[in-house]
Amino acid sequence: MTVLDARALNRATLARQHLLTRADTSVAEAVAHLCGLQAQEPQEPFTGLWSRMSGFTPERLDGALTGRTVVRTHLMRRTVHLVTAADALAWRARHDTMLRQRVLGTYRSELAGIDLAEAAAAGRAVMADGQPRTMSELVQAVEDRWPGPPRRALGELLVAALIPMAQLPPRGLWQRTAGVRNLPMATWLERDIDPLPADADDPVGQRLLHRYLAAYGPAAGADLRAWCGLAGLPAAIKAARARGELVAFRDERGRELLDLPDAPRPHPDTPAPVRFLPAFDNAILGYQDRSRIIDAAHLGLSVAGHRTVLVDGRVTATWTARDHRLRVSPLRPLTAPEQEAVHAEAQDLAAFLDDGIEQVHLDTGN
Repeated sequence: MTVLDARALNRATLARQHLLTRADTSVAEAVAHLCGLQAQEPQEPFTGLWSRMSGFTPERLDGALTGRTVVRTHLMRRTVHLVTAADALAWRARHDTMLRQRVLGTYRSELAGIDLAEAAAAGRAVMADGQPRTMSELVQAVEDRWPGPPRRALGELLVAALIPMAQLPPRGLWQRTAGVRNLPMATWLERDIDPLPADADDPVGQRLLHRYLAAYGPAAGADLRAWCGLAGLPAAIKAARARGELVAFRDERGRELLDLPDAPRPHPDTPAPVRFLPAFDNAILGYQDRSRIIDAAHLGLSVAGHRTVLVDGRVTATWTARDHRLRVSPLRPLTAPEQEAVHAEAQDLAAFLDDGIEQVHLDTGN
């Protein structure tokens, strides 16, 4: 079985993630290909798309959000993701059990004894009037029936698990500060969520598997689980294998990696341009084993929400934009050509951010 080293996996990831060459595509097509963008920090997807799409402007994402072709919702890993409307409707039922388990795991004692079906019915009844509500407003409307749990626990149970919700604009629009207002996804998108098929081969899981590999492969089952939060999709993998839809490799640790036969796997020596990634980017977080893109010593950076810079395809610096300055802090000494390339991409990013940035500063003390 062919062994793929970290550099080969890195170039495959960059190609799948549109980080080798910016894609000439629409926002909806890019978001669909990427299987969504993590978006609990509302402004971060703009940088993520700018680094991946040619000619991207903030107005394009704003239009997709207000036009309801993309939507903000709790989905993979119970985090807020920006996904296409079609994927939100197709995938949500497959994530329901995981979403409930994660909320109950976080608030096990606080939510003990609550009848989930009763709570869901009460929340849906409140939202049936079609009026967007904050989590606090929804909790206030039902808390007389459940006076015991903390408001936060009850609220997260309702909006992140029991009732599929969309977070409405202006939340998530460019350079807008707005609180979260929720509306049932079916109401906002004017279409019911797809029911989960009663099929032992997990057809929805199979589609998730194929989509994940197209955007992240080659990858192990543990990577797939780390990305979506679901329990590895064993039935989906078994069914796809049985039909000969997957090819297999091994990494340097001996793990089996699955992939789509015709997916791009560029030569390991393919040049990789400098790219600026937003906080919580799935190019890093979408794996259990992130060694293909980030060194073990720096794993905590992405989890903690640091924005990162890829140099030769790997996380090599962090960046911030505040006080009219875009600052890049390398994690290792950069060569003169690397410094030049980082500075040039930073200048372009500063122009895109359009946030009164007057200076690009590259730290040289690391």
